Amino acid sequence: MISVESLKVEFGVKPLFHDASFVVNDRDRIALVGKNGAGKSTLLKIICGQQRPTSGRVVIPADTTIGYLPQVMILQDDTTVREEARKAFASRTNMRERLDHMERQLAERTDYDSAEYTALVERFTQEHDRYQMMGGENYEAEIDRTLMGLGFTRKDLDRPTSEFSGGWRMRIELAKILLQSPDILLLDEPTNHLDIESIQWLEQFLATSSSAVMLVSHDRAFINNVTNRTIEITCGQVIDYRVRYNEYVVLRAERREQQLRAYENQQKEIADIKEFIERFRYKPTKAVQVQSRIKQLAKIVPIEIDEVDNSAMHLKFPPCLRSGDFPIICEDLRKDYGQHTVFDHVTFTIRRGEKVAFVGKNGEGKSTLVKCIMDEIPYTGMLKIGHNVQIGYFAQNQAQLLDENLTVFDTIDYVAKGDVRPRINDILGAFMFGGEESEKRVKVLSGGERSRLAIIRLLLQPVNLLILDEPTNHLDMPSKDVLKEAIKAFDGTAIIVSHDREFLDGLVTKVYEFGGGRVREHLGGIYDFLQSRNIDSLNQLGLAANPQSGAKPAQSTTPSTGKQNYEERREQQRHIRRIEKAVKDSETKISNMEKRLSELDAILCTPEGASDMEVVTEYTSTKRVLDEEIERWESLSLQLEELNAP
Repeated sequence: MISVESLKVEFGVKPLFHDASFVVNDRDRIALVGKNGAGKSTLLKIICGQQRPTSGRVVIPADTTIGYLPQVMILQDDTTVREEARKAFASRTNMRERLDHMERQLAERTDYDSAEYTALVERFTQEHDRYQMMGGENYEAEIDRTLMGLGFTRKDLDRPTSEFSGGWRMRIELAKILLQSPDILLLDEPTNHLDIESIQWLEQFLATSSSAVMLVSHDRAFINNVTNRTIEITCGQVIDYRVRYNEYVVLRAERREQQLRAYENQQKEIADIKEFIERFRYKPTKAVQVQSRIKQLAKIVPIEIDEVDNSAMHLKFPPCLRSGDFPIICEDLRKDYGQHTVFDHVTFTIRRGEKVAFVGKNGEGKSTLVKCIMDEIPYTGMLKIGHNVQIGYFAQNQAQLLDENLTVFDTIDYVAKGDVRPRINDILGAFMFGGEESEKRVKVLSGGERSRLAIIRLLLQPVNLLILDEPTNHLDMPSKDVLKEAIKAFDGTAIIVSHDREFLDGLVTKVYEFGGGRVREHLGGIYDFLQSRNIDSLNQLGLAANPQSGAKPAQSTTPSTGKQNYEERREQQRHIRRIEKAVKDSETKISNMEKRLSELDAILCTPEGASDMEVVTEYTSTKRVLDEEIERWESLSLQLEELNAP
């Protein structure tokens, strides 16, 4: 269907990737993987024609249609949900207009025996048959089915899109793409704004779709359920694994192990050649051999080892003025969009230094309340911002607000002040934007890189109230961990809107649940809240029984054993991590000893080595210690298996 041939992309001296060649066939389900910034989003943009490669080409048959969902897009706010989704059938609407025009011509003309009239009849018949094959006007049911599958209710379909959060509007864009039934779907992080029911619906839709699929996602379960092929971008190369993601992980580990062995052998070969050159460089009788070794050394192509992204961001919020004791006070807050009430009777107080979570299904008002706090939209009731409060706000669409024509360095240079200015390069380096990366323009950055850049901008501003709306959407796991540690160390107040239970664990001490037009307060951490609601995941909030609408808002619920259970879980996790570290250390020791035994084996195979008692003694003692270590590893592995058992 689509042929990618010798593709090369470079933004600086070093190519992003080169010699990329593969074919996308009908019904392929491809997971595109690689570390943040490796070029996944860039490759999708090239395939759909939004970006040109440095060299190489993408061959697409003329009749092949492509549907592309980017991480970041400009959204329209001038229609209803149904009308916006109806735009997916623009080609069918245009065809209907052409048919109507031809039908009027046939009714008005009287030259029935002319060749022109006969040609018009044939053209009308062909176009009408094609229109009927495409489904004719029976697309309204498709629109409703798709939008409701992605989480909209029937009442939502006639509401203006401007009443919905960025995440819900992204769902509308996804619905439009799916409704077009393209030959190939290019989806860049499609699950970022979906809850569990919508993700499961999308999985089922893609499984039964006739379209080929190429997607980028950090959701491992989604990738495993949807894809049957994995393409990795690593070390500037594009490697095609024709297996599911789980099998790819195993094959990649084996590949890297082979690379490591080959690399070690090559390094030994290089060291031997260099040693020979240095030893005999000044001996005339060895001049020919030395020159031969120099040429041999020059011809060696260094073996590259697949990247393992161990880099990490180092975040530290700058000091700032102390705020009042109560940064946020809400009393009888209410927000309506036309006839739709998002929430009402919202009453709560957030104290200085608290770190709280806003949780609930998409569309229940979490981002809306944040916008009320930021005074971006009107509301009724009382919302008071405390004395001396300085707010740092990370919105869901923060990455979209960056100037795409600026470089990474200029983006930060414009907001850096005072003593920070001389340290811009150090700060960018800490966020993995060092060297040439700082000269990239924002428009070529991936979604994850844009989010990191937006976070840097936030960190350079001295604030005492952080409001983070889905800050982890485009961040990989290491980046999430470092951001979490930075927020934990932040001595101000923090409000975090997130579906990510692991990110919130150990970070927040109070949870505000949004649902049914109410906001309810739960004391304790995120697992205390989940236990009180008898659910395992934030994505299950929509499936859990809703509290009665007449219940008192912002009702405090102190769990009787929540803190104890939480500490028990934390202690168990610490114990598991200790065992995991011990298993890893043991595996390293075993690997080193096995390597040494192989070396001793080679020595003992020589006549000199076989008679060397020191070698024999070392071999015997190493073998004994190895057997003991293997027994220890088996015992630790068994412990770990029991601890991780459900």
